Formats: sequence, structure tokens, C-alpha cells
Amino acid sequence: MTPRALAWAFAPYIILSAAHVILLAVHSPLAGPTKLALMPLLAIPVLVSARRLKPRSVTVLLLVALLFSWLGDGAGAFFPALPELPLMLGFFGVAHVAYIVLFARHLSRRRMPWWALIYVLWWIAMVIVIGPHSGDLLVAVAVYGLVLAGTAAFSTRCHPLVAVGGAFFLTSDSILAFRLFLPDALPEWSSPAVMLTYTVGQGLIVAGALASAREKSR
Repeated sequence: MTPRALAWAFAPYIILSAAHVILLAVHSPLAGPTKLALMPLLAIPVLVSARRLKPRSVTVLLLVALLFSWLGDGAGAFFPALPELPLMLGFFGVAHVAYIVLFARHLSRRRMPWWALIYVLWWIAMVIVIGPHSGDLLVAVAVYGLVLAGTAAFSTRCHPLVAVGGAFFLTSDSILAFRLFLPDALPEWSSPAVMLTYTVGQGLIVAGALASAREKSR
């Protein structure tokens, strides 16, 4: 697939991501439905590139990560009778594990840089700050934070787009953690900021993964 064709495959996701963040900022009822369409649209460039992705497990891991991210995005809508936050942590936890395996086994191009230790410090800081406010979810939050930090750390070994995407994903979940457990600590505009950093992060991870695959196929 040519770079231009791949750009067109990303276009629906980029357009809807921008629309969703705006709709969220103006408290539109359309914010919910557009959120549920994001990950399926991001799967489009993966699917149209699948024939070029070697080994096949690259495609599988990307789609697993996007599937469980989608389930995490829609946990409250898909499973209204179950507690939303534990489901979100579980679904996104699986997504992060898929990304870690993808980065470590298929996309790594260098050793992990020393500065990736900042993600360990981030995890320690978040447990100290958020932990006392997480109640019965302390263990789940700590484990989820560990795999999130792992995604960001392993992304530093990959294509620059993947590394930046991992940092954005971690930023998104950091803002979300404060909104969930320390809601008075952040202003109202932090809600669209969660989704802005999330959509940018996910998009860059996928774009970087596909760019790496294209480079290897040359």
C-alpha cells in the first residue's frame, strides 16, 4: 500500500477523533456514539495493510489491542449491569499487554533508553498519589498502571511514532486517573483532553507499527 493510500485509510479515524473531542467539549449527546466508532475506524488501516504485515501475529496483536480498547471505551454501554471501572481496567489491561508483546517481539529496533526509567518513576508517583483514593481498586489500579508504564517503556524501543504514541496514551490515562479519583484536582476541560491525548496516542502507535512493517518489507 502506498503512503497516500494509507493516509486515506487513516482519514476517517482522524476526522471522527477531532469531531468527538469537539462534541465532548460542548457536552453533545453525540459524544458517546462517536467514541464507540473510534477504534473500529482505526482498525481500517490495519486491515487494509494486513497482507503486508509479517508475521501474521503483528496484525493479530494490533487488532487484539484495538478490540479490547474498544471494549474498554464502551464498557458502560456494552455491560450496563456490571461495574464500569473494573471492566475498563481489565479490557484496557489486555490491550496494553497486546501492545507490549507487539513492541517487544516484532517492532523493537533498539535497546530501551536509560530515560525510559521515567515511566517507573511515573508508576511509583501515581500509586502514591492515586492509591489512597482508589479504595478497593488499589491493587487493580496498581497493576493497570504497571502495564500502562510497560507499554510506554517498551514503545521507546520502537519507531519514533510508536514511542510518542505510547507517551500520549500514558498522558491520557494519567489525566483520566485524576478525573476519576481526584475529580476536584482538574478543570472541566480536562475531559476532552483525555480523549484528545488518547486518540492521538492510539493513532500514532498504529501508524508507527505500520510504518515499521513497511520499512521491513522493502
